[in-house]
This record gives sequence, structure tokens and C-alpha cells, in this order.
Amino acid sequence: MTQRIPSPGTTAARGAAGQDDRPPPARLAYDRHTWKEIAHLLANLPVALLGFTYVVTVFSTGFGLTVTVIGFPLLAAGLVGARQLGRLERARARALLGVRIEEPSRLRMRGGGGFVQRLWMQLKDPVGWRTALYEFIRLPWGVLTFTVTLASLFVLWPVLPFVARGLTNADRAMVRALLSPSDELERRIAELESDRGVVVDTAAADLRRIERDLHDGAQARLVNLAMGLGLAKEKVLEDPDAAAAMVEEAHGEVKLALQELRDLARGIHPAVLTDRGLDAALSSVASRCTVPVKVTVDLPERPAAAIEGIAYFTVSELLQNVSKHSRARSASVDVWRTDTRLLIQVWDDGQGGASLDGGTGMKGLADRLDAVDGLFVLESPEGGPTTVTAELPWRDRSGAAG
Repeated sequence: MTQRIPSPGTTAARGAAGQDDRPPPARLAYDRHTWKEIAHLLANLPVALLGFTYVVTVFSTGFGLTVTVIGFPLLAAGLVGARQLGRLERARARALLGVRIEEPSRLRMRGGGGFVQRLWMQLKDPVGWRTALYEFIRLPWGVLTFTVTLASLFVLWPVLPFVARGLTNADRAMVRALLSPSDELERRIAELESDRGVVVDTAAADLRRIERDLHDGAQARLVNLAMGLGLAKEKVLEDPDAAAAMVEEAHGEVKLALQELRDLARGIHPAVLTDRGLDAALSSVASRCTVPVKVTVDLPERPAAAIEGIAYFTVSELLQNVSKHSRARSASVDVWRTDTRLLIQVWDDGQGGASLDGGTGMKGLADRLDAVDGLFVLESPEGGPTTVTAELPWRDRSGAAG
């Protein structure tokens, strides 16, 4: 009933991004690649002039005004603008040079974040700074390439394809070096720093929930139990029958308190997950769902305990939503590994219409997964079905990447 979809971080999803973007070898002919390269080289000067003027004007002004309250916001705005210049340069490189590189991740501040936090994140943006450096060093290169190409059109016409190829190869190298995400760590560092706040807030909320459950549940029962046993102790001689009834009532309170403690412990970390892994733990969760659930877990080995825990609680909350909101007749849970990622897909044939801001906790799940470099994808058209795909980084039991 479910259809497994590839992760955006996997080989299947990278597809075209991994294709060879090198042009064919240069030759004594003016094909479309050569004309595109010539157009790129002739456009270098005006484009570089605009970029250089922007960087020098904005950043010199921003640095000069850092002694005032507007200096740092101006620098941050300049870096945002530099990102946009980089986007335009990547588009130009794709169109004229055939250089296909990924767009850097957007800066996102999850969990709110005040003005100072957002400002600091923008000021630390490595993509913006590398783009500013790219625009700053391009002016002399733009003058050189424009002059050489223009002169070659009249003087070195027969060998211009080879000249253009050599110059544009240098352009390709600069674009890849300064406008490409250097690695996944740099692409994510600003977001993960922001995500730490989400993790801390989530942990604090969980601690408050546990404290509240203990105070309002088991603790209150144990207090009543102690008072009841105290009264029974006073009546044991003068009214044995009443004392026996109080002890019987206390016995029932003990059972309820133990059940509440077991439920609370299961909410912290279920013993079945520790002892037997995701397959058994998710089957246990599915058995408590009001809708029949088919569970399929296809894992060659167990991931790290932290990843197992996140996967368990993600499925648990999704199945609670199925029970409460979906009006489904059947559901399924699939768990499998793809490359270095753990994939989870929860499907139901209910009424659909779920959304990340619909009050069903989906937004919280998405934030929690995003905080550990995961992914949360919701597909729930009106009328159903609903498919939730969650992706987590795979780490082995030692904590290393799988």
C-alpha cells in the first residue's frame, strides 16, 4: 500500500546533479558552446563592474558605520544581497558555461529567534562572504577576459575557440570554488546552530511534561495512598473491617500508580525498543492504534540508540494522529535504510487534509527531525490518502556515520 520514495540526499535523488557538466573539447569551429563561451566572456566586464561596485560601496559603508547602530545591519543586508548576486552568477554560469551546481541552503531561524540572533546568523553566513569575495576579485578578471576576447574576434579569429575555452575554464573554476556549497557541513552549519535552540526547547518541554505527569499522576496517587494507609493503621484495632476496606482501596491505588509509572517510562524510552529494536517496538505501538496497521521494518542492522528513539517517537505520534484525526480504515508503517539515511513512511487511507500548521503536531515533528539533519515530507490531499515520509541520518551503534 505504500510507495517508497528516494531521499533527497540519496544517489537516486541527486540524479542530474551528478551528471558531467564539461563541454565537448574545443576545436577549430564555432559551435553553440563556443558562442556561449564568447558571450560569457564579453559579459564579464559589465557584470563584474556591477558586482564590484556593489561590494565596495555596501561593505565599505557598512564597515565604516560599525561604530553606529546601523553598521552591522547594513553589513548583514549586504551579505543577503551578495547571496542574490551569487544566485544570478550561478544562473549565468549554467546558461552559458553549462556549470550545474547546487544552490546553497537558505538561512533559516527555527523556533523564533530574536533580531540579534537573526543578525548574527546573517553576519556569519559563509555563502554571502564567499560571494562578496568572488565579486571583489572579478573586476580585473572581467577587464582581462573582455579585452582578450574582443581583440581575438578581429586578430585571433581561427584560434578563438581555444582561447575562449581556456578563459572560461578559469571562470568555471572560480564559480565552483567560490559560488558552490563547499560541502554539506558548510551548507548546514548556520541552520544546525539555530537548531540547537529547537533541541534545547524540546528537551525542556519534555522535562516539564514528565514533571507534570509525575506531580499530577503517580505522585498524587502515592500521597493519597500514604494517607489511606495511615488511616487504615489507626482503624486496624477498633474497626478491622473498615481498615481492610482501606487496605483494599490502597492496593488498587498501588496498581494504578504502577501503571502510570510504566506509561511514563514508556514515554521516556520504551524497554522493548532498547531490548528488541524498532521492529518489535513499532509493532507494539501499532497494536495500540485504533486502526489496523501493517508494520514492515527492513533494516540490516540497528542504528544508533538516539536515531532509534527519534524514529520510534515519530511513528508513535504519527499513529496517534491516525487514531485521532484520520478516520482511516487501514494504515501502514515502512522503515528501511537507503545509503546513509533511515527512511520512515507512514500511510493511511483516511480523509486527508493534514498540514504542518493544522494543530496535529506535524510542525513540531518536522522541527525535531530538521534539528538532527533529518527531513519531514507530508502529502495529504483532501479526501486522502495521507503519506508522511521521514528521513533521519543513519548512524551505527557506535555513533559513527553508516
